Amino acid sequence: MNESQRQSLLGAIAISSGAAGLGNITSQQRSDAFSNLEQFKTYAGRMSACVDIIGCDSLQISGVGNAPVDITVPSKLYALGVIQEFLKAGYNSLNESDRGHLRSSIVRAARQLTMTSDTTCIKMSDSSRILAVKVAALLADLALREFPQRWQTFVLDLFSPISSGGMWCEADAHAGSNSIGVKICLECLKLITEDCTDSDYNARISTTRRNDILLGFNEMSTQILPPLFELLSKQYGDINDAKSMLQAMHQYLASKGRTVSQMTNDERGQYQQQIDRRDAAGGMVVDVLGTLEKFCQSMPLDWMLKIENGVDFVAAMLHLLQEDVEHIQVLSIACLYQLATRKLDQHQWFRLVSSLPSALFEASNAAAQRVNERGVSPNSVDILVDQLEFYRSLSKMGSSLITSHLAHITADKDIASGSGAKFDAVSNYLLLLSEMMSHPSGVICGEQINTWIGLLRDPAIVRTKVLSPHLGRVLTAFMTHTVKIRWEDVWDQEHPYSSLIEASWDDEDEYNEWLANLRSKASQLFRSIGRTEPEIAVKTIHAKVIALLNAHHNGEPRDQLNPENNELTVKSTACLQLEGVTLPLENILHGLPSWSVDDGNYDDKRNRIRSIIRPLLAELANMIVSWSPNDIWLKFRRTTLLEALKHYWKYEPSTLPTGIDHLLIYLSAKDNPPKERLSEDVVGLRKKSGVSLVAVSKDVPNLLVPWLSQLSDRAKTLLTSGGLSPINEMHLYEFLSCVATAVENPVDRSNFVADVLANSIRSLESPLIAEAIQSTEGLLSFMGIAQAATNPSCVTDPKFVKTVTMNFSTMFSSLNQLLSVGKRCQEAAKQRPNGGLPVQYLSEVIDVSVTQTFPDEGPVSISDLAINDPFVPLWTKLLPILLQVFDVTLRVWHPDFQAFLLRDNIQRYAFAISDDEAYLATKQDSSVGGVFGKGGTAGSIISGIDRRDTNLTPKWSGWFNELRNNSFQLLGLLCAQRVLYAPEISPFYTRLVSIVTNQEHLRSMEHRHFTQYLKQFIEIMMLSCPSSLYGSHITAILGPVFEHLQFRLQCSWLPILGSGLPTEATKPLFSFNCVDAANQLSIIGTDSWLVSSYARGGLFVGDLDLVTAEAMSDKVRVELTRTFSDMIQNVLALKGVWALVLANKAKDETDRRNAASKLLSGPKSRVSIEGGGPVNADGTKRTLVQLHLDARKMVRLDRLCHFLLLENEQIAGYLVLTLIQCLEYPDAYTCRRCTRIVHRVLETVAWVDRYTELLGYRLFSVAVKAIITEPKWMVGIEWDMINVIRDIYGRLVLGQYFLPGGQGPGLQQSRDLLNSSRFEQTKVVDNPLQGGGILPNPSDFPRRVLTEIGMSPDEVRVLEEKLASKRSAKDQKETFRDVLRVAADKTKGLSGVLERAGEEESLLHKHARKAEVSPLPEKLVTYSMMKKKEEIQEPSISDDPWHGNLF
Repeated sequence: MNESQRQSLLGAIAISSGAAGLGNITSQQRSDAFSNLEQFKTYAGRMSACVDIIGCDSLQISGVGNAPVDITVPSKLYALGVIQEFLKAGYNSLNESDRGHLRSSIVRAARQLTMTSDTTCIKMSDSSRILAVKVAALLADLALREFPQRWQTFVLDLFSPISSGGMWCEADAHAGSNSIGVKICLECLKLITEDCTDSDYNARISTTRRNDILLGFNEMSTQILPPLFELLSKQYGDINDAKSMLQAMHQYLASKGRTVSQMTNDERGQYQQQIDRRDAAGGMVVDVLGTLEKFCQSMPLDWMLKIENGVDFVAAMLHLLQEDVEHIQVLSIACLYQLATRKLDQHQWFRLVSSLPSALFEASNAAAQRVNERGVSPNSVDILVDQLEFYRSLSKMGSSLITSHLAHITADKDIASGSGAKFDAVSNYLLLLSEMMSHPSGVICGEQINTWIGLLRDPAIVRTKVLSPHLGRVLTAFMTHTVKIRWEDVWDQEHPYSSLIEASWDDEDEYNEWLANLRSKASQLFRSIGRTEPEIAVKTIHAKVIALLNAHHNGEPRDQLNPENNELTVKSTACLQLEGVTLPLENILHGLPSWSVDDGNYDDKRNRIRSIIRPLLAELANMIVSWSPNDIWLKFRRTTLLEALKHYWKYEPSTLPTGIDHLLIYLSAKDNPPKERLSEDVVGLRKKSGVSLVAVSKDVPNLLVPWLSQLSDRAKTLLTSGGLSPINEMHLYEFLSCVATAVENPVDRSNFVADVLANSIRSLESPLIAEAIQSTEGLLSFMGIAQAATNPSCVTDPKFVKTVTMNFSTMFSSLNQLLSVGKRCQEAAKQRPNGGLPVQYLSEVIDVSVTQTFPDEGPVSISDLAINDPFVPLWTKLLPILLQVFDVTLRVWHPDFQAFLLRDNIQRYAFAISDDEAYLATKQDSSVGGVFGKGGTAGSIISGIDRRDTNLTPKWSGWFNELRNNSFQLLGLLCAQRVLYAPEISPFYTRLVSIVTNQEHLRSMEHRHFTQYLKQFIEIMMLSCPSSLYGSHITAILGPVFEHLQFRLQCSWLPILGSGLPTEATKPLFSFNCVDAANQLSIIGTDSWLVSSYARGGLFVGDLDLVTAEAMSDKVRVELTRTFSDMIQNVLALKGVWALVLANKAKDETDRRNAASKLLSGPKSRVSIEGGGPVNADGTKRTLVQLHLDARKMVRLDRLCHFLLLENEQIAGYLVLTLIQCLEYPDAYTCRRCTRIVHRVLETVAWVDRYTELLGYRLFSVAVKAIITEPKWMVGIEWDMINVIRDIYGRLVLGQYFLPGGQGPGLQQSRDLLNSSRFEQTKVVDNPLQGGGILPNPSDFPRRVLTEIGMSPDEVRVLEEKLASKRSAKDQKETFRDVLRVAADKTKGLSGVLERAGEEESLLHKHARKAEVSPLPEKLVTYSMMKKKEEIQEPSISDDPWHGNLF
C-alpha cells in the first residue's frame, strides 16, 4: 500500500468515525468512505497495512485549514477489527513464519500502547479503555489458536513487567501506573476463560483446543496468580493511603473551620490528586476482581482456595468486603458467590461459613465509621439506598453457600449432635442470614427464601437444633414482606422508604411480579415452619393477627376511602395489612402437625407444646369469628380469615357453625347505602364468600352433617329470596352437595342431593325452556337472535335485554348447577373407602401385574352406582334434556343456518368468537390488565361494543360457548360416572349416539368446538368405559368421529403445506366478507364450503384486526391437532393416569428383582414415605384403593389398544391414517407426541399383513421425507423421527423388534427353520407393552421408499448389513442418519413452502460443522504430565516381593 492509498484509507476512517475538524461532510462522501472501508477488507495486502497502523504512535490527517486531526484511536480500532475478522477466516492458511510475525506485531503494538500512555494522568481515558479492550480481544483470539503449543511465552509476554519486555506493571508501581497494560492482560485472561469454560459449549472452539488451553493455564497458574494477588494487595494499599490522606485533609480543614468548598487552589489540586489516586487504584482492583470472578466460576478451585506462599485470595476477598470505593465490596461478593455455587468440599465450605460472619462484622464496623464521618444516621434512607446492592448481593451469596451444600450440614456429626465448633459456626452463620432479613427492602429477604425452604424440607436438618433459634426471625421477616406496598405512596414520596423501594424495583409491575413469586414460595415456607416448629409458628401468627385486629378492627386509620360512601377501599392500610396476614395464617394452620392440635395422647414434650398452642388458636379463632366489621372490604378480609380457619376446625369445630353462618350472610351482602345495581366490591365479597363456603365444606363436610337440616333451610331461604346471583346460587348448591356427600346412608344422601337440585330440574322442565330447546328456531328466539332480524333495535332495548338475559341465565345456571354438583359428588365418591368402585368392600390383597377379571367391569345399575355417587339417579331425568340442548345448540352451526344468519348485520355475531377468546389468542403481559384493561380486546369483535354494555349482540358468542361447553362436560360426566354404561340408560343410548355422531353436527362444528368435544367427552368416554363394553358402547361413536377428524385435519393443514386451497384461505371470516362467504354456499355446495371453513378453522371474527385474527386461526388449528395427539397418548397409556399405572408396574417389577432380602443392604430407591406404605413412581403415596383402580386400568389399557387398532376397520384405519398425517404437519409439539404413538402402533400391529402397506410405505415415506427435507420446524425432534424410521425398518424388513417406545437395541429374530425367507415371530407378539411383534415375511415397501430417494439396491443391501451387525440404538440411528444425509443433500435448492433448517441447526449436517478454532496438530506435553509419567514408571516398595523386607 503506497502513501496515497494509506491517506485515502485514513480519510475514510476519519469520515466514518465522525472525527472533529473535517468540516462539512456530504452524504456522498460518507457513503464513499463506508464503501472504501468495506473494499479494503478484501484487499490482499490488508494485514500488513493493519499491522503498520496499530504499530504507529500517532495517526493524523489534514483537516480544515490543514489543521491536524488526530484519528489514532478510530484507526487502530478499525485495523484491529480487520485483523480479528482475518483470524476467523484466513489465519489457518498462514504458514508458521507469517503466524509468528503477525503475533509478534500485535504483541508489540499492545506493548507500545502501554508504553505511550500518559504518565502524568493516572486515570485511564475512555478511548484508551476501549482500545485496550479491543487489543485484549485480539490477543485472546490469538491465544485461543496458539497457546500453549505454539505460543509458549504467552504468559511471560503478558505478565512480565514493562521493563522486562511484558505488559504488566512494575512491582513498586504507584496507583494507576500502566493501567492500560494491566487492563489488556486482565481482559485477555477473562475472555480466554469465558471462551474455554462457556457452559453453552458452542461450536466456536473445539473440545480438544479448550482442554489444551486449560491444561496450559493450569500449568502456568504459578506465574499468573501471584502477580494478580500482588497487584490486588498493592492497589488496595494505595486506596487506603489515599483515603487516609483525604481524611487527614478533612481533619485539617475542620481544625481551621473550613469546608472542602473553601479550599485554596493548591489545596484543591492536592485534594483532587488523592481522589484520582484512590479512584485509579480502585479501578484496577475492580479489573482484577472482574477476572478473578471468572476464575472463581470456572477454573480449578485450588486457584482461589489454596493458600500458598502468602497468596490467599479468599482472605483478600473477605477483607475487601470493607471497601466501598468503585463498589469493590459488591465485586468481592460476586467472586465469593461464584465459589459458593461450586462444589466445595467440607473443609473449603466450612472455612467460608466460619469466616464470613467475622469478615462482615469488620465490614459493618467500617461502614459505620464511614457513615459517622459523613455525619448522618446509619439507618437513614440514603445510606440504605447506597448499601442496597451490597446487601442484596450478600444475601444472595450467603444463601447460595447454604443451598448448594446442604449435604455438608446433614453429614456432619457435630452439627447433628447440636454442639461443637462446627455447630456453633453454622448457627452463627444462620443467625447472620436471619438478621440480614430485617432489612427494610424485601429483595434482601427474597434472595433467601429458597435456602430456608431447602433447610426446612431436609428431615435430617430439621431434627437438629440448628434451625429453631432462627425461625422466629425468618417467619416475622417474610410475614412483613408479604404485605403489599401501596405504590401510590412511593410515587408521592409518602412512604418512609420510598427511595429504597424505587431502588429495589424498577416499577410497580416488577414489584407485583416479585411479590407474586415471593408469596407463592412463602406458602411452602410457612407450612414448613408450622410443621417443624408449631409453637414458634403459632405464637408468632397469634401475636400478628391479634395485633392487626386490635389496630384495624374498624378500618383504622381509615385512609384511601371511597368518596361515594366513605368506606374503605382495597388500597386502604387496614385492608392491605389484613390481606398480608391471610397467607401466613392459612399456611401455618395447614402445616400444623395433628399432634399439636388434636386430643391424642403423646409424650410430655408434645403435650406441653399442645397445651401452649391450643389456647392461642382458640383465642385467635374466637376473635376472628366474633369480629363484625361494617366495611365491605373488611368483610372480604374477614372472609379470607374464616376460610383459613378450616384447617383448625378439623380438630376444634366449636366456632365452625358461627363462621359458616357469617359466610352465608355475606352471600346476600348489599351496598351501604343500597344500590339498584350491586357494586363490584359487593359482587367480589359475594363470590369470595361462596368460594370460601365450598372450600370449608370440602375440608370438613362430616362436621357440618349434624346441621344439615338447618343449612338446607337456610339455603332454601336464600334461594327463594331472589337476591342471589347465578354464581352464588352455584356456590350454594356446591356447598350443600359437599356436605351431603358426608351423609352415611346412601338413600338419604341421594334424596338430599335430589332435593337440593329439584329447582334446577324444574327450571329445565319449565314450559319456557322446554319450548326454547324444542327446535333451533326456538333457541334463536329464546336468545333474542331471531327478533333482531325484524326489529334490530330490540338488541339494545333495556327491557328486552334484561328479559332475555334473565331467561338465558335461568337455563344456563340450572345446567351449570347440575354440572358443578355432579362433579363434586363424583370427586367425593372417589374419596370413599371403596374408591368409588361399585363393590361393597375391597380385598386386602391384589396383584396388579396379573390380568384379572372384575365383576364391576361391565354394566352396573344406577342403584349400585348411587351407593357411592348420590348424583347418579338424576340422570334419567337430566339426560333427555341434555341431549335436546346439545342437539339444538349444534344445529345453529349447520351450513344452512350459517348462510342465513351471516347475511344479517346483527345476527351474524352469534357465530363470532368472544372478546375473551381474542384476548387469549395473543400473548399478553400483565400490564395489559385483562380483556377490559388498557390494550385488552374488549370491543374488538363488534367495534366499540362489549358484553358489559346493554346490548345482546356481544353476549351471544359467550352464551353459545357456555351452553356448548356445559353440554360437552355433562356428557363427559355421564361417562366418568359410568352412567352411560348402566342398563337403565339403554333406552336413551340410540338417541345419544345419533346426536353425538350426527354427521351434520360433526361437520359443522368449528375447530374450537371440536377440540372441546374431543377433550371433554370423547377422551373421557374412552378412559372410563369398562373393557367388556368397548364393542357395544364406543364403537358406534368412535368410528364416525375418527373418520371425520381425519378429513377435518387434512383440510385444515393442506393450505399450510402448500396443497389444496391457497394460504389466503386460512384467514378467518370478517364482517366485511362474511356475506360473500355465505353466498358461496349455494354456488359451490356444502362439501366444498366446509372444506374452506376448515381451512380457516370455521372462525368468524367480526371486526377484529387482521394480526389477532390470523393468530386466532393458527391457534385453533394447532390446538385441535395437539388435543388429538394428547388424547391418543392418554388412551394408549403414554401419558396421564394410565401411564402412571405402567410406571408403577415397572417399578414393582424392579423392586421384586431387587428385593431387600436378596441384597446386603436395602434397595436404593425410595419404596415408602413418611407414615409407611408403598409409593407410586411419581413419589406420591399408593393406597389400597389405588391398587384396585390400577388393576382395572391395566385391564382396560391392554384391551383398548387392541380394540382401537385391530377390532374395527373404520376406527383403526382412520386413526392410523390421521397419525401418519400428523407427522407432516408443521407443529413440533404434535409431531413429537405422534412419534411416541406410532411406536405403540408398530408394537401392536406390525405383524398384521393388512397394515404392511400403510406402515411400510405411507408411514415410512412420510418419516423419511420429514428428515431429508430438513424443515425448520422439525429442529430438535429429528432423532425421534429417525427412531420411527428405525422401528419400521427393523420390524418390517430386518426381523428385529425393540423395547417399548422403540428403545434399546434391535432384538434379532431367527430365520424360520422351515422357510428361510421368513422370520420367527416374537414371543411377545400379543403384548405390545413388552415389545410387540414383527412382520414374519419381510416387506419390500420400505426398500422401495429408499430407492425412490436415490439409493441403489447395493446401497440398501449394505445398509441392512450394517443394521444387522450393529444393533445398538445409537449405531442404528447413526447409520440411518448417514444414509439420509446423502439424500438430503440431493434435495437442497428445491423450492418448498416451509423454511428449511440451516446447516447450523440441521441434525444431518451436525458433523459437517467445524469449529472456528480447530485443534492444533502438535500434541500438548506439560511438565506435570512428564513428572506424573516418571512417578508411574519408578519402581516402588510395593513392586518388590512380599518377603523382601523380612531379613
